Amino acid sequence: MSGPTQSFWQERFEKQETPWDRGGPNPQLLRWLENGELSPCRILVPGCGKGWEVLELAQRGFDVVGVDYTQAAVEHTRALLASQGAFAQVVEADVLSYHPNTKFDAIYEQTCLCAIHPDHWKDYAEQVWHWLVPGGSLWVMFMQSVRPAATEEGRIEGPPYHCDINAMRAMFPLSRWQWPTPPYTRVPHTHLTYELALQLVKRG
Repeated sequence: MSGPTQSFWQERFEKQETPWDRGGPNPQLLRWLENGELSPCRILVPGCGKGWEVLELAQRGFDVVGVDYTQAAVEHTRALLASQGAFAQVVEADVLSYHPNTKFDAIYEQTCLCAIHPDHWKDYAEQVWHWLVPGGSLWVMFMQSVRPAATEEGRIEGPPYHCDINAMRAMFPLSRWQWPTPPYTRVPHTHLTYELALQLVKRG
């Protein structure tokens, strides 16, 4: 399998080498919640990491499922929820083979896609499609992480892998998804570059 292995991510968590982690929920998620765009529903957080967003959603009344295939991430998320007296289902599984019994009304995608090697993006996009109910929303943060070797030599570098918006439109096509009109909200990141935030709606 192309890209980082499960042991790679486990080591990163064990060594606390997680520069993508803000130490709290993404500010854009908080804006979506506070302005009422995203309201309580059944929601999936794939690649949930340390669980900040899982906790925030659970505390706001969402029926949350967090998924990560790194044991350290799952344990941290469960411990975080327990420390705050919050509840969410946290599943240790590979998102490329995860099959829930019930579909979701919404998905919050933050750092899962950019952590997956582009060779597997098409498979991941197919998973996302099947996870959602018709009319469900994908609340997504597309990581923008351009590197010189990628633009000058065509190399695939990451993680995080650069989620070029043209590639994203091809992977989440208009035949399946309603796209908002750009420009999209730019969300700065202290240790990485920035994310583009938008809501895609699954066509029925």
